[in-house]
Amino acid sequence: MKENLDINMQTYVDEYKLESLPTLNEVILVENALKNIDDSIVTVPQLKKILAKKVKHDILMIILDYFETANKISITSKGITWIHNINPRLKKTVSEGFEL
Repeated sequence: MKENLDINMQTYVDEYKLESLPTLNEVILVENALKNIDDSIVTVPQLKKILAKKVKHDILMIILDYFETANKISITSKGITWIHNINPRLKKTVSEGFEL
């Protein structure tokens, strides 16, 4: 399994032509910023302003790509929205198709 992880990480390095991959601290920093934002939608420039240049643009794009792949965010033409919710009642309601 570790071999697949190494291959995928190498693909990111090759695809984005990076010298390094995001650190765990950078991922957590972006995650906390997205989760705790006052607005429901944030644009990339607004997110960069919130992060105060603590994360390089290329690294931010990889992190956002990861969050979108993991269904934690939704990226639309209007911006980025945090959609991940671990509330078990919400998950149950969605899975049962509860209507209001």
